[in-house]
Amino acid sequence: MDDERRWRSYSSGARMARERMAREAPLDSRALEAVEASDVVVVRGAYDRVELVLDVLGMPYTPILASHLGQVRLRPEQLLVINCPGNLHGSHLGAVRGFVTAGGSLFTTDWALHHVLEQAFPGYVAFNRRPTRDEVVRIEVLDHSNPFLRGVADPGEDPLWWLEGSSYPIRVLDPSVRVLIRSGELGARYGEAAVAVLFRHGLGEVFHMISHYYLQRTELRDARHRSSAAEYAASKGIAPDAEMDGLTAGEVESATSSARLLANLLAAKKRREQERRGARDA
Repeated sequence: MDDERRWRSYSSGARMARERMAREAPLDSRALEAVEASDVVVVRGAYDRVELVLDVLGMPYTPILASHLGQVRLRPEQLLVINCPGNLHGSHLGAVRGFVTAGGSLFTTDWALHHVLEQAFPGYVAFNRRPTRDEVVRIEVLDHSNPFLRGVADPGEDPLWWLEGSSYPIRVLDPSVRVLIRSGELGARYGEAAVAVLFRHGLGEVFHMISHYYLQRTELRDARHRSSAAEYAASKGIAPDAEMDGLTAGEVESATSSARLLANLLAAKKRREQERRGARDA
């Protein structure tokens, strides 16, 4: 998928994600509108670019370099995003752990499984030492009622997820770790089926996904994936737009899924902070 086509897929997907959230989860939608740049700190990576998904969602954030993490005062009400590869200085790993322990939310991708999570939060998850090839797998959302997963994929759908070459499969070590999204294809090929996991640590939480969050490509495996993006939008009650011209349902579906998941995480974090402040001020 070339850059122009990918960007249009994400622009369309982000619009669909936000329109569906406004219709289906209005409290989440209003919380998303209240997100400020100081609420989201993004550690830039050499390979992944979660911030580009934030851009198409219209979400403000504060970008920093990994080397500058020690200069930032992290607060429990924030979401901290660490892009792959997540190469952090040892002292910064301690700061990340303290941030989550105090109530912060951490979102990491791919190689940060080894470079951040294994080091700062040992005993929860680990890289199984069987890196993937560059390929695409079907994914399955395990709990459609989970607020993080609402609208990510509707029952009966089978979105596709791109595995970057040398992505790190996630081995779950602790039974408290929840697998939110899995892939039977991933498990059959590499021994671990988890695509997205969540675990609590202290007062905070850690969310991790295999591969890069900003998808580079997808595959069109069946007639539904090969149908037009406009047909896909109409099936969700969303009016198609010019950016969808020439795009397929599979391309926009994958982008919509990743955009909605990130929007859900942001909205959930913001709502909890608003409720906490409301209780404190009551």
